[in-house]
Amino acid sequence: MGEVLSQSEIDNLLKALSTGELDAEDYKDSDEKQVKVYNFSTPSKFSKEHLRTLETIFEHYGRLLYINLPAYLRKTVQVEVMNAEAVLYKEYSQALSNPVLLGLIDFSPLEGTIVMELATNLGYAIIDRMLGGAGVSLEKKREFSEIEISIIERIMTICVDMLREPWQNVVDVHPRLTRIETNPQFAQIISPQEMVAIVTMSVRIGDVDGLMNICLPYMTLENVMDKLNTKYWFAALKEKDENSYEEAIESLISQSVIPIKARLGSTHLSVTEFVNLQKGDIIKLDAAVGDELDVFVGNIKKFKALPGSASDNYAVRVTSIIREE
Repeated sequence: MGEVLSQSEIDNLLKALSTGELDAEDYKDSDEKQVKVYNFSTPSKFSKEHLRTLETIFEHYGRLLYINLPAYLRKTVQVEVMNAEAVLYKEYSQALSNPVLLGLIDFSPLEGTIVMELATNLGYAIIDRMLGGAGVSLEKKREFSEIEISIIERIMTICVDMLREPWQNVVDVHPRLTRIETNPQFAQIISPQEMVAIVTMSVRIGDVDGLMNICLPYMTLENVMDKLNTKYWFAALKEKDENSYEEAIESLISQSVIPIKARLGSTHLSVTEFVNLQKGDIIKLDAAVGDELDVFVGNIKKFKALPGSASDNYAVRVTSIIREE
């Protein structure tokens, strides 16, 4: 259906035609049909819907990197999905530099291997940070040593493990980093003419910016292509148990280790008295023998208790709970 013009627009158009500013011949419908060029030798197997869903999946993945990586690098990490595109694997591999950081990932139960490419300047920054530096990159590129590859492998393994959660709405994958290659010639995982989806993410570690590219071959995703649409993805997300996140948080909290201490009492000594303490000296506390003890969880007083023993160990019996924050 064509665009509906307002009365003022119609009047302006008629005026332009009458004055000769517009030629009616230019606006006649042409009988010639518009033809879209299609290359049958390299058909596009990823639709816009597929690529949009991949962007959504890796936006979730980017949030996981943003939350979890700072705990290992002790640096702020910012991640943003830039775009997703479909290209031939030949075009992708030819654009790789040398050296390069390519993590080859077994994407079981899906067939084949996916590739996680990390910019070399990010690799240098990670190495510098893990070895106690400020997390700066090198000005001049060079080959990575075996020790440096081992350090990067630890961080990349963590990144690979985090791929599982974003893909749960599509398929329950168990990704595993098989090896890291620094020469693109040794990363020919599929035929050069095979179509792949490339998801490009901008990663910032401290003050160092770089790109992370995820290469997903069509042959790997072929069995789940029907599920790579936003309608299915959000429907699966909605069907998820609303209590799952609450249960996960409770499970993590239940495994936390918290220091607990019971304080018998306190007193004040001068430095001279403290230095001159001898074996057998008695220190007078500000609490009587029958008084309840204060029990601290972390640095917060949470319980009152009485001292005792259990199985030849010192112990306390909780008598009351302090519920005031």
